[in-house]
Parts: sequence; structure tokens; C-alpha cells
Amino acid sequence: MEALDQISTTLALTMGLAWASGINLYATLFTLGYLANTGNLDLPPDLQIVANPAVMGAAGLMYCVEFFADKIPGIDTGWDTIHTFIRIPAGAMLAAGAIGDMNPAIEIAAGILGGGLAAGTHATKAGSRVLINASPEPFSNWIASIGEDIAVIGGVWACLNHPVLFLIALVIFIAFMIWLLPKIWRGVKKVFRFIINLFRKKEDTPQT
Repeated sequence: MEALDQISTTLALTMGLAWASGINLYATLFTLGYLANTGNLDLPPDLQIVANPAVMGAAGLMYCVEFFADKIPGIDTGWDTIHTFIRIPAGAMLAAGAIGDMNPAIEIAAGILGGGLAAGTHATKAGSRVLINASPEPFSNWIASIGEDIAVIGGVWACLNHPVLFLIALVIFIAFMIWLLPKIWRGVKKVFRFIINLFRKKEDTPQT
């Protein structure tokens, strides 16, 4: 029973960090460091670096920047685009590091799965923001951003304290994400097609 609990805890931490990194990497890193420094979490050896004050300070600073950038329509999409090259590899690294001292093959497998999950959550976040930004009012953007922050911090806490419940919720989320992503992609294409047509109309309009 104890071994099963250990497996579920490790699996929840591995996939939980990858999931959260795809949404808000800096909140994930800062939360991990905070929990480790307050004695609420014993980090695996490969992740102990996130508890370093310098790493926490950098993560906290970048989270503050992202907190505001993520709530400005248009700016948030640019921010998400840049972070395609940051969140996904970071999610893979955190997933591999959360495994601890195990067979290297297991660490590589965890990295692959973690990177894939981080890519999925990042695509869901970034794509849904493009659609939300099509709305003229900013409030839906703010609500989405604050909801993501709460979900990341609560998710990291849940994967540590209630791993089984978190894993069940994660499976439901992945199923929902698989169903939602094609719809988001179709919506994003419509938005960009509308923008392109708008610019074409402006170019075709004769100037007096």
C-alpha cells in the first residue's frame, strides 16, 4: 500500500508539474520553491535547485511580469507565442526531474510525456486566448488569466496533497483537452482569416 501511494504521488507530481508549466511556468516554479522552503515538500534531488532563493526570485519576478502581460488583450498572445519555446521544454525537464533517481529510461519517458502534456496545455491556453481576445471587452481576458493562475497554484498543491484525486481530474482534463483543441484550432483559423481579409480590404480600398 505504501509503495502504491509513493507511485501515485510521484506520478501526480511528474504530470502535475508538466501540466502546470504549460499554463504558467513561473507560478509553478515559485510555488514549488515556496512549498520546499516552508517544509511542505521534499523535492527530488534534480528539482532542489528550484528552492534556491535566486531561482525563486527570478521566477517571482517573471511571474509578476506575466501577471500583467497575460491580462492585456493582444499582448498575452504575443507572450504565449514566445513562451512556446520556454514552457514546453521546461515542462519536460520538470517532469523528468520529478521522477528522482530512477532508471534513465524512465526519466526520458517522463520527459517525453511531460513535454507532450505541457505542449497540450500550452496550446489550449494560447488558442483559447486568441478566441477570447476577439471579444471587444477585456473582462473575459482578466477572468481567464486569474482563473489560470488559481488553477496552477491549486493544481500544484493538489498533486502533492491529494495525488489520486489530482490524477483523476487530470485524466478528465486531458479528455476534455483532446475534444476541445480541434475546435480551438478551427476558431483560431477563423480569427486569423478575418484579420487577413480585413487588411486586404484596407489595401484594396482606393484612396482619395
